[in-house]
Amino acid sequence: MSKTKLAAANPALHSGRPLKKRILDNWQLYAMLLIPVILTIIYKYIPMYGIQIAFRDYKASRGFTGSEWVGLEWFLRFFSAPTFARMIKNTILLSLFSLLWSFPIPVILALMLNQMRFQRFKRVTQTVLYAPHFISTMVICGMIRIFLSPSGGLINLIAGTSIDFLTESSAFRTIYIASGIWQDAGWGIIVYMATLASVDTTLYEAAKVDGASLFQRIRHIDIPQLASIMVLNLIMSAGNLMNVGFEKVWLLQTDLNKATSDVIAVYVYQQGIENAKYSYSTAVGLFNTVVNIILLIAVNKMAGKISEDTSFI
Repeated sequence: MSKTKLAAANPALHSGRPLKKRILDNWQLYAMLLIPVILTIIYKYIPMYGIQIAFRDYKASRGFTGSEWVGLEWFLRFFSAPTFARMIKNTILLSLFSLLWSFPIPVILALMLNQMRFQRFKRVTQTVLYAPHFISTMVICGMIRIFLSPSGGLINLIAGTSIDFLTESSAFRTIYIASGIWQDAGWGIIVYMATLASVDTTLYEAAKVDGASLFQRIRHIDIPQLASIMVLNLIMSAGNLMNVGFEKVWLLQTDLNKATSDVIAVYVYQQGIENAKYSYSTAVGLFNTVVNIILLIAVNKMAGKISEDTSFI
């Protein structure tokens, strides 16, 4: 066997070879990697140059560097805004409740589907669960408005009432979370189903021989297999805790439910796009991002302490 093939078969041998030689031997892979790296730099890193307008009184005619430097003025204005406390509270509660309710649902669905033995029925069920994910947010919100309409809406017809739920502040979080579960829970089971598909079937057979019940097999075989990916998904979800879906909130928001629907994402849109306060909206968005990063690091550290498998952290 040649040295090149031997090195490809045993990655450990790469460590003693010069970097230039390794790149030349695998230049096709590096060329393929170059495309996403360039796109990431162009669309993710270069725009970060514009973050500086959060610390300037940005004027389009003067450009970034020509606008007056104002330091933390926009941040202080946001912190002193009359709706600041309400927006922070609504953003955190809406994201936290969404995480608490929607996080376990895909796991439960995956465990249930994994126990199905009729493959045709299993595939049909998976397709039905996946389908809502491909419906646009605009259409989803239109469906919600139809279902919750006080005159002829499905929910009111079933309950025999004529309540306009979208004008009720107390109902907004339930509507947002329930519709989110319906739309994305099926899509979220894909990674869990893939993990369960890789489980050695001899483990189930041995457990059956030992007299393990269905729930015991799920508890001692399936759930431990899913533990690592569950922790990883939890970390990724916590990193977006302050990023409430703007589109759905914006489309479902009314003047009467703002007590619970007024969130940071909508505020940034209103200030930046509608009112053309670019510096102010950038400062608010930057604050939101910093909080997300802090939460991501904190959850990552906690997950590393409570998880036995920390190879991905």
